[in-house]
Formats: sequence, structure tokens, C-alpha cells
Amino acid sequence: MMKGVALALTCLTLVACSGGDHEDLRQWMDEATRDIKGRIPPLPQVKPYEPVAYEGAGLLDPFRPSKIEPERKGGGGGLQPDFNRPREPLEAYPLESLRYVGVMIRNKQAFAIIQADGSLYQVRIGNYMGQNFGVITRINETEVGVRELVQDPTGDWVERASTLLLQEKEAKK
Repeated sequence: MMKGVALALTCLTLVACSGGDHEDLRQWMDEATRDIKGRIPPLPQVKPYEPVAYEGAGLLDPFRPSKIEPERKGGGGGLQPDFNRPREPLEAYPLESLRYVGVMIRNKQAFAIIQADGSLYQVRIGNYMGQNFGVITRINETEVGVRELVQDPTGDWVERASTLLLQEKEAKK
């Protein structure tokens, strides 16, 4: 019941305020805005477009396929890996992941002990290891020499010499 009375009083107050002419308010607004003029800045001057001739037609095209992929040489001759030979176990590992941990000499022939994934492998000169067709060329007390065959950007096979240095025994703390 109280809510109904409050609602009725609010509606009555709003009706009472909305009535009337409010001529004095309109007159004041007219006097206050009589001397006000809007100030819009002029538009900036548009400079005429001057076309420039493209003179790059005679230059090398940076998107031509030969810029992205070098042209293949015709012969390719020279070196090539033997794809038909059986693969050896150490060829499954990148050369960087193999560790030279020791050397054995038996019947005047040196054998290197190579560690890969926790397993030890015994290799000699002529064995293959690494993923780039690496063949062992020398074994001594400090290093194992490997000759790898890799392709250059033109597709030709080139030799690259790599070495595995003897890994010092890790000190346990």
C-alpha cells in the first residue's frame, strides 16, 4: 500500500513539473546563443598527384625461381655417396650427437669406442657414421677423423672434413 502511494506522488510531481510554457528559459537560450558563430577550419589544400615511372623492368626479378633455388648443373659428375651399400648402426645418429670415449689397439689396428644413446660401438677406419655419409679416415688417441659427403646449393656432392674429439671423463661430485 505504501508503494502505491509513493508511486502516485511521484507521477503527480512529474506531471506538475512538465506543465507550463517555460518562455523565460527559451528567451535566455536565444540571448545566450545570439552572438555565437561556429568556427570550422578550412579544408587542407590537396596536392596534385605526380606519377613516377617504374624503371625496374630491366633489373633482376627477386622472385624468379632461380633466385630462390639455384639452377642445377648438368653433369653433377664427381663424388656421389653409395646408396646401395648396407647402412651401419651409427649412421642413424647425427655426428654431433656421437661421443668419442676411448680407443683400443688390437693387432696394430686402432678401434674407436663411440657412444650413442647410452650404447657403445666399436668402429675402425672405413666404417661409416653420422647422417651425412661420413666415413672414418683416421683414429688416434685424441680424435676420430671423418670425411662426410654433403650436397652444396647447386646439388653437387662435396667432401667435408669433421672430427670427433676424445671426451674427458666427467668428474662426479
